[in-house]
Amino acid sequence: MAISAGALLAGLPAHADEPTGGTPAATEAPKVDLVLDVSGSMRATDIQGKSRISVAQQSISDVIDALPAETEFGIRTLGATYPGTDKAEGCKDTKQLYPVGKTNKLEAKTAVATLRPTGWTPIGLALRGAAQDLGNGPTTRRVVLITDGEDSCAPPDPCEVARELAAQGINLVVDTLGLAHDDKTRQQLLCIANATGGTYTDVRSQEQLTSKVKQLVNRAQDTYKVTPAKVAGTDTCPGAPVLSPGVYSDREKFSEHRVYRVAVQPGQELRASVSVTPDRAVARDYGVLLLATDTSGQELVRGTDAGSGRTDVASTGVRWSAPSGGHAAASPGVSGTAAAGGHDVCLVVSNAFAPQAGVQADPGLPVELTVDVTKASPSPDGPAMGLGRGWILLLVLTVAGLLAGLLLGWLARWRIAVWREN
Repeated sequence: MAISAGALLAGLPAHADEPTGGTPAATEAPKVDLVLDVSGSMRATDIQGKSRISVAQQSISDVIDALPAETEFGIRTLGATYPGTDKAEGCKDTKQLYPVGKTNKLEAKTAVATLRPTGWTPIGLALRGAAQDLGNGPTTRRVVLITDGEDSCAPPDPCEVARELAAQGINLVVDTLGLAHDDKTRQQLLCIANATGGTYTDVRSQEQLTSKVKQLVNRAQDTYKVTPAKVAGTDTCPGAPVLSPGVYSDREKFSEHRVYRVAVQPGQELRASVSVTPDRAVARDYGVLLLATDTSGQELVRGTDAGSGRTDVASTGVRWSAPSGGHAAASPGVSGTAAAGGHDVCLVVSNAFAPQAGVQADPGLPVELTVDVTKASPSPDGPAMGLGRGWILLLVLTVAGLLAGLLLGWLARWRIAVWREN
C-alpha cells in the first residue's frame, strides 16, 4: 500500500511539542517563487523542436492555471531586461516580474508570455532576490529555479549563495530544473539544490517540465505546514536516532538502507510513511521499501512501492499496533521509553534506485520520513464487526458453503424431477 508523506501528514498531528519532530502547523499560506532564466541562450531550439524559452513559458502558463487557491505564488526573472553589451550592468539584471501573493492568473500568464531571451545569467543574485521576495517566517518557502546554463556572472557564486541562505536558518528550499545537459550546469544546479535540501531535475521534455513544476508547487502545501527536521539514519538499529512524531528529511545513497527508531507504548499505533525523490537521471526499474522490525530484527510489517518507468517520487507507508498487554524485553541500546514497558520499533528505509551512466552518486537521494504514534484503534466487537477475524471468518465461510451446497443440490433434484414428469 503506497502512502505519500503529504497524504499521511494531512490526517496526522505534527506534535509540535516534541522538539525534534518539526514545527507547528502554520497560519500563513504556502509561498513559492519561480525564478526563470531569460538569458540569450534560452533561444536555443533543442527541446522537442521548440525553443527553451517557449517550452518554459508554456509550462509556467499551465502551472499558473493549476495553482492551488491558497498558494502565494511569484515570478522572478534573470537576464530578461538588459540588451546591452556591458557585462557589469547585465549581471545586475534580475527583477521581480510578479510579486509573491494571491495570483491574478491572467496578469501572471501575460507577464510570462511577453518575455524574450535577452542577456546574461546572474543566478546567484537572483537567488538572493528570491529569498527577499519570499520574506522570513516559521515555515518552509520554496524557490523553483528554471535555467539552461550555469551562472555567467559570479561572483556571487550561486552555490555559495545557496549555502549562505541555508546557514541563515530561514527555511528556504531551492529546487533546480536544468534545460541543458552539460556537466558544469548539472553540477552547479545539484550543488544549489543540495545546499538547501531541494531537488535537481534534468528536464528533457515539455511534459516533464510541466509535471515537475506542478509537483514542486503542490509540495509547498505540505512543507509550509511542517518544516522537516534533518536527521541522519544509521545502518543498524541499536545506534539509530530515536524519532518523535513529526516530519524528517535525510539523504540516502543509491541502493542503501537507513535505520531509525520509534518508541511505541502498549496500546499505541505507529503510522509511518517515506518518500524517496530521484532528483537526477536514474535507471528504469526502481523500488522503495519501508520495513518495521523489533530490535532483534524480527519483521513486524512492511510497505513497498516499485515501478519500471520514469517517476518523480516513490513512496510507501506502514501501520503497526503494539500489543495492549505485557511488556517487551529491553534490548541493548533501546530508548528509555521502550525500556519502561513499550516497544522500540526500528524503521528501515531501503531503495533500489540506480543512477544512469555518468550521473553523480553523491550526495544521496532526498528522503522524507513522516512518523506518528497514536492511540490504537479499539478492537472490533459484536457479530457484525467480528466477521473478518480469524476463526469466526472461517466458521462463517464454512456454514455459507454448506448452505450453498444444500441449496444447489435441492435445485438440481427439483429440475430432474420436473424433467421426468414432462
